[in-house]
Amino acid sequence: MKKTAKTTGRRRDSGLPLEGIRVVEFSHMVMGPACGLVLADLGAEVIKVEPEGKGDPTRHLTSTGAGFFAAFNRNKKSVTLDLATPDGLDLAKRLIGTADVFLENFRPGALDAKGLGYAALSKVNPQLVYCSLKGFLAGPYERRTALDEVVQMLSGLAYMTGPVGKPLRAGAPVNDMMGGMFGAIAILAALRERDRNGKGQHVQSGLYENAAWLVSTHLMQHAVTGKAPEPMSAGKRAWGVYDVFQSSDGVPVFVGVVTERQWELFTAALGEKALLDPAYATNNLRAKARETLIPLVAKRLAGLPIAAIEALCEKAGLPFARIQTPSDLFEDAHLNAGGMVEMELPDGKTTRIPALPVQFGEARPGLRHPLPEPGEHNEEILRPLGDHLHLKR
Repeated sequence: MKKTAKTTGRRRDSGLPLEGIRVVEFSHMVMGPACGLVLADLGAEVIKVEPEGKGDPTRHLTSTGAGFFAAFNRNKKSVTLDLATPDGLDLAKRLIGTADVFLENFRPGALDAKGLGYAALSKVNPQLVYCSLKGFLAGPYERRTALDEVVQMLSGLAYMTGPVGKPLRAGAPVNDMMGGMFGAIAILAALRERDRNGKGQHVQSGLYENAAWLVSTHLMQHAVTGKAPEPMSAGKRAWGVYDVFQSSDGVPVFVGVVTERQWELFTAALGEKALLDPAYATNNLRAKARETLIPLVAKRLAGLPIAAIEALCEKAGLPFARIQTPSDLFEDAHLNAGGMVEMELPDGKTTRIPALPVQFGEARPGLRHPLPEPGEHNEEILRPLGDHLHLKR
């Protein structure tokens, strides 16, 4: 028996913004499930359609994929269907006929061949908002296979992230997750438009286009300066002090000084006369003088314990952060004051995961449904659509 999960902070028990919206999700891995998660956390009834038997293969990934299913499938219901059979395909079409939103992240044309493309489904359900989460939007690349790694390399994001000459993907599936978020944004906009005209539409979100959007500031940097941007690891910054430093007790800490007022407070707190050199008088001068400025600041901070550095930054209103690992977030005081969802894993262990990063008044979206077992909701969801059918799990 599964336990009812709870949040460690405030949550709504009813009246969530998308309550009453039914979403049918045909997706796997990260991008599609992330889109469904946003809608589910906001109150939509999200029905995840999985293959019969063991369900979504993402449930069984290991290594860096071991957390995918647990991270993106709370607050959803699960049904299992075999789309290779006439009964399974018929049930899928009936189910989508009851939906406000259908979302999928299959390869281009895969669902059209089964009669589950937008053209076919919109004839049966003209109010349907159909969201396709793709590697590439319309253009020469649209039939290429994409992964987060692929688009990070192609967009220049990996170039900007890694050491000079060694492109490196970001340490999280940022494009998959943000691609899902943009899918959810498009869905919400389409639902709003449906409120006005009564019609659904086909919306899409692209993995590559998301990655390109993420590096748009670097494109504009080139446009404005006429110079191609260098990788972030090259140390070029818009601000003089914007780096990771080491405390006297061996704790790495990021410190940023991004305004003239912050510089005044920072130099006063450090009491280092060398920092009053006219060469560091303005932010732009400090940015040009980083080769001498950063070692000077590093030496001064290296004489202070981490508690003193944090107290100094807190008092001066400076941006600062210890360098944490993802595992450290389980014990993060701020997140555990209201930003974590407590949930149960398939093996029965309880854990905590960061909640959706939004707040409505004093409320944070929490957990209404624990992670579903494959086909757990077949009877509830599918039986009304086909009483004569034998439903499997």
